[in-house]
Amino acid sequence: MDKTKKFFAVNEKNWGHRWGYKDSAFVSKGDKTVSLTGNRYEICAKNLPGLIPFAEDVLGIKVLPNPQIKEVEKKYVANQKLNQPFMDDLVSVFDEDRFSSSDKERLLHSHGQTTSDEVYKVLYSKLETFTDLVFYIESEEEAKTLISLAKKHDVCLVPYGGGTSVSNALKIPKNEKRMVVSVDTRRMNRIESVDEENLLATVQCGVLGIDLERKLQAMGYTSGHEPDSIEFSTLGGWISTNASGMKKHRYGNIEDIVQNITLITPEGTINQIKPLTRSSIGVKTQNLIFGSEGNFGIITKATIKIHKKPEASTFESILFHNWEDGVSFMKKVARSNLVPASSRLMDNSMVRFASALKEEKVGSKKLLESIKNFFVFKVKGFDPKKCVVAIFKMEGSSQEVLYQKKNLKVLANEFNPVFAGSGQGKSGYNLTLAIAYIRDFFMDQNIIGETLESAVPWSDVIKVSEAVTRKLKELHKANNLPGSFLFGSRLSKVYHSGACMYNTIAMSFRGVENPEKVFGEIEHALRKTIIENGGSISHHHGVGKLRKDFIPNMVSEGSVQVVKDIKNSQDPTNVFGVANNVFSD
Repeated sequence: MDKTKKFFAVNEKNWGHRWGYKDSAFVSKGDKTVSLTGNRYEICAKNLPGLIPFAEDVLGIKVLPNPQIKEVEKKYVANQKLNQPFMDDLVSVFDEDRFSSSDKERLLHSHGQTTSDEVYKVLYSKLETFTDLVFYIESEEEAKTLISLAKKHDVCLVPYGGGTSVSNALKIPKNEKRMVVSVDTRRMNRIESVDEENLLATVQCGVLGIDLERKLQAMGYTSGHEPDSIEFSTLGGWISTNASGMKKHRYGNIEDIVQNITLITPEGTINQIKPLTRSSIGVKTQNLIFGSEGNFGIITKATIKIHKKPEASTFESILFHNWEDGVSFMKKVARSNLVPASSRLMDNSMVRFASALKEEKVGSKKLLESIKNFFVFKVKGFDPKKCVVAIFKMEGSSQEVLYQKKNLKVLANEFNPVFAGSGQGKSGYNLTLAIAYIRDFFMDQNIIGETLESAVPWSDVIKVSEAVTRKLKELHKANNLPGSFLFGSRLSKVYHSGACMYNTIAMSFRGVENPEKVFGEIEHALRKTIIENGGSISHHHGVGKLRKDFIPNMVSEGSVQVVKDIKNSQDPTNVFGVANNVFSD
């Protein structure tokens, strides 16, 4: 690591409270055309004339040229709670570049990316609770020392990865009276070793996903883990939330990728002694760390599977006449033996949303687009207000990719589809990283949106989308909200028995008092509806504090007690008092 330039979270590269990089943002060009600044994403610097008209049509409001709510310039940060004996010991042991008490650093480490309960409050109102100090660990030994000092002086530690949490997991508990220290892990970003024969790599927990991939690919390998947040989330964060990536069908979810974890608790170290191949050794303690959400200790490193970079990679997109046909097709794909690395189905609302992000066509491109539309909607008889699209990414050997493409064609043919080609598939796949910036563009218009992801059995997928639509309509009317609302569903990962289902919602809150509170209540009611109709509280975003009320719907009292007993054995004085999941107050 370059010791002359230490990483700090407050920097010129990232927005901080908003999503993403400072050189990337959706901006209005004054004629209802929108453009994404910078050059990081495929759609950057392109004229997007369809986004605002789409939003106006769906939401039933006008998108105005200027922001409709004003961002707070001087953001509120509460006074520090200082434990002076702890600080005295800290200063005596660590260099000053290990920690910061600046308001900007403290504010940034006091929230994640949950829209209404965190980001909206930071930008337009204020947070209620704050971390008191930010500490940047650089080694496992430093983690042990810090934990020991916190235990000695009764200080609360909150592990922090990339800050991309969408579950209020980083929210400081209201009843926490102790000094709270956010432990940022991102200086621990090295690949410690690569075992090329056994295809394993031991990696420090604070490495960003995008940096991990760059380092591995430079050596000819990949981890295969590619979440939407890959640019900003960390390996430790993936483990603590039990994450999943876009290419899970080939490489697995995080619990399939990670072979060993080192967790430092106030009572010791939890990890597995080699060998790391699958083995029956009793209860595997490392499995208890997946989804632990910072409650037990600090994850310092993990051993992960790596793979040779794929020989071939391609995309495909397939149009179906309706949501029901698309869901039936995806179920067939899931139960075949040739599932592409990434498999995704978007309902009609999400298809129209994606179409609204296409660049303005001129000349021959415009003519070609007209011909395509004529063929799809006139010749093939697709209804533009009902059709759905499946998008796939295939990678592996040339033969594997060929077989997967053939399998998709065989499975799809019974539904009278239209194969839209690899170009459309690639554009749809790559849009994933850029689309997150749209939230903040519309938030300035006092339009709040969020995605509710869930694991849903095949038997309940259509039922969930219908039930959530009905409930959202009811809640929108009951709260007397302006205009209408956006609701869209997509399946992003498939399994033998079900799928990961995203339900995206958005609505205007112009003229509404306490928008973040009203939206939060709507979101909570919709999650309850998802559960009542067969879904889970989350597929891969974790529980945090946002979804804690639904734990009794997911696991038995005995299961909860086991987790609490583990906590008591490893952290009896509650050093790690972040209070997520079953530990929430």
